[in-house]
Amino acid sequence: MIINSAKLSTNNAELERERLMSLINSMVDGVIALDEKARILVTNGAALNILNLNIPLTNKHIGDALKVTDNNNQKVDIQRIILKTVKSTVYREWRLAYEDGEFVNLYISISPVRLGFGKKGMQGFVLLLRDITREKSLEEERDEFISVVSHELRTPIAIAEGDIGNAELLLTKSNIENNTISEALKQAHLQITFLASLINDLSTLSRAERGKLSVEVENINVNTLVNELVSDYLEDATDKQLELKSELDPRLELLKSSKLYVREILQNFITNAIKYTEKGHVTIGASQQENGVEFFVVDTGIGIAQSDKEKVFDKFFRSEDFRTRANTGTGLGLYVTYKLSRLIHAEISCDSELNKGSTFKVNIPNLE
Repeated sequence: MIINSAKLSTNNAELERERLMSLINSMVDGVIALDEKARILVTNGAALNILNLNIPLTNKHIGDALKVTDNNNQKVDIQRIILKTVKSTVYREWRLAYEDGEFVNLYISISPVRLGFGKKGMQGFVLLLRDITREKSLEEERDEFISVVSHELRTPIAIAEGDIGNAELLLTKSNIENNTISEALKQAHLQITFLASLINDLSTLSRAERGKLSVEVENINVNTLVNELVSDYLEDATDKQLELKSELDPRLELLKSSKLYVREILQNFITNAIKYTEKGHVTIGASQQENGVEFFVVDTGIGIAQSDKEKVFDKFFRSEDFRTRANTGTGLGLYVTYKLSRLIHAEISCDSELNKGSTFKVNIPNLE
């Protein structure tokens, strides 16, 4: 009986394995299962087809089988990235080159595999691969269109903004009191300023997605940068009767990164914090990390619903909360922020609770 029971258990295990392999091989997406050291355990036919291989990959390190590059044709250390992955992460910016010189754009999803609490056994990672070359081609055409349109609109918008500003100034200097004209000019100026901001976001977004943004590394004095930002936004905060303050780690060192992009990321955080905070304070801070600096912007604003937190960095996303809709916005600011953070290899996060404020963080490493 014991022998038969053992055989039955073995047969059941084999049957389950065959079912699992049949399921994996029936998937359209490529599937690669890895152990905890990023060695290949299982691949399906779709993965081998994407890799253009017909040889077994079992026990090979993923870095030897999947050699990808970024938009700048720089080699990506995918094995290091996988081993550092602690939650499911998707990448759409990588390419896989074939021996004949052709390449494909890849969608790669990396998901850690963990057993239940207290359970022992193999852990590792699962990769999903998809050829998105056609999608990328369509996206590039769209981005090129956005780039051309945003460039062509800059001049007329700048002229209109200047003319409206001059009209406001002339009305102020004249002795004519006409509240209707004054209010109309004020609203026109606000709308043209919003349109100019939208065009700037679209232009930055287009260049970021086409890989046209370059990173110029320089030494950044973090204390100076944060104090400058507090000074720049003090008037906006004061207009809303908000306290704007800084919180700086005394151990802060010089940060080697792109000052332009770091500043733009923080500006987007601060602008949103002030916009969506009606009372209380906004704090801009920085703390020293092992290989870089973590910046944070904390507010006492309306907060973000749990259902929206996963989408705040999505393109064109705006919460349905009526308090969010009461403020103008395009839903591009945080998406642009996310794209810029990727350019400087930074990690960005959001911690928020509805009606209790938000904390946005960006951990920026030193770049060589």
